[in-house]
Amino acid sequence: MSRAMFDYTKAVLSKVSFDVRLFSKELKKAITRLLPHEIDELMIWVDSLIKQHPQLSQCLTLLNP
Repeated sequence: MSRAMFDYTKAVLSKVSFDVRLFSKELKKAITRLLPHEIDELMIWVDSLIKQHPQLSQCLTLLNP
């Protein structure tokens, strides 16, 4: 079940990547809902997404405690 949540989270983040505010909001939700190892995997995925959408780079602070 958890893997489905991870895949859903990636799909949502991809869809809102055009808006930094929405992306930040969804990323915060993801951090509270995912397991620690999934958050690590999400960090890698978000880093690759930021290479495609540089405006999202300010959201990296949400991933670093």
